Amino acid sequence: MTDIVLRDVQKWFGPIQVIKDMNLSIDHNEFIVLLGPSGCGKTTTLRAVAGLETIDEGDILIDGKPVQHMKASDRDIAMVFQSFSLYPHMTVYENIAFPLRARRMSRQAVDESVREIARVLRIADLLDRRPSALSGGDMQRVAIGRALVRRPKAMLMDEPIGALDAKLREEMRAEIKRLHLKQGSTTIYVTHDQVEAMSLADRIVIMHEGVLQQVGSPDEVYARPQNLFVAQFVGSPVMNVAPAQVRQEGGAVRVSVDPATPGFDFPRELLSRLNGHGAGEALALGIRPEGVLVSREPRDGYLPVEAHIIEPLGSHDIVDLKVGERLLRARTAAGFVPRPGERVHARIDPAQAHFFDAQSGRSLGVRL
Repeated sequence: MTDIVLRDVQKWFGPIQVIKDMNLSIDHNEFIVLLGPSGCGKTTTLRAVAGLETIDEGDILIDGKPVQHMKASDRDIAMVFQSFSLYPHMTVYENIAFPLRARRMSRQAVDESVREIARVLRIADLLDRRPSALSGGDMQRVAIGRALVRRPKAMLMDEPIGALDAKLREEMRAEIKRLHLKQGSTTIYVTHDQVEAMSLADRIVIMHEGVLQQVGSPDEVYARPQNLFVAQFVGSPVMNVAPAQVRQEGGAVRVSVDPATPGFDFPRELLSRLNGHGAGEALALGIRPEGVLVSREPRDGYLPVEAHIIEPLGSHDIVDLKVGERLLRARTAAGFVPRPGERVHARIDPAQAHFFDAQSGRSLGVRL
């Protein structure tokens, strides 16, 4: 059983605080992804867990034991970096065997362990090659094998597939997930790629400027973002966010993203759910492209809009729609809107709408 706890962790580089009040619990066998833009503190957090960075305040516990004052070599943690960091003069076999030989294990035990991990990673036929004769994906498999072969308490990965091309990244994502399910090790994985995070993680830890923004499953952070940063960082294309005004007209409630437009119809219960928010620019409406519904024919509740830019992506299109002076991105079937400038009709699905306090960025938690 390996669990990792970060408690009130603080880290400064000179006058700049790069980790602020970090509190996080990672369960045994859990795959955690630290996600955020460059400079947000995710790699520093990973290196602090590994013992490669000291922390200024707080505690790091592994299996309930404080380790912040322990050397990296005493923490029994393996780390895989973006650069493959293989010994170029050694074969694949020798690279994987190196940490076992450093422990003075018997030749038979080393051989059994190396061949077992090579079989798991599907590189058993590459054991006699040197790194220069390997593809990028195979080199990263070797680096992962060298880390896993000694069966560490936890595996830490710092953007391990960031240097690979798109096809190899996709293959390696599947390999890393398969390997985690097979080996069952506690894993912390750092990336700025939200596709990697969504496809790999049991839980995603989203960071921004050293502050933990939200922790949750991929579904939770996508469907229920706690603030505007999370809403616009997770998801591709990003969530539409626009200043919104809510008004009641007779028995109808309308949400307008442009003063020149009539506004989109919403259920009357929205007013009570907003609890007084909505005046002026204090309210922001968030809606993902799949929540913007498009029709080529006039329909009740749909506003006339103009298609501005169309991005064909094969399986679907992303269409920029002009609503007054504001653009909303919609996801449609491929070829549904034939050309830019086309007049179509759109509405917002109230069940997929999010509302935020425009000043603080905090989600109001309103779901219809």
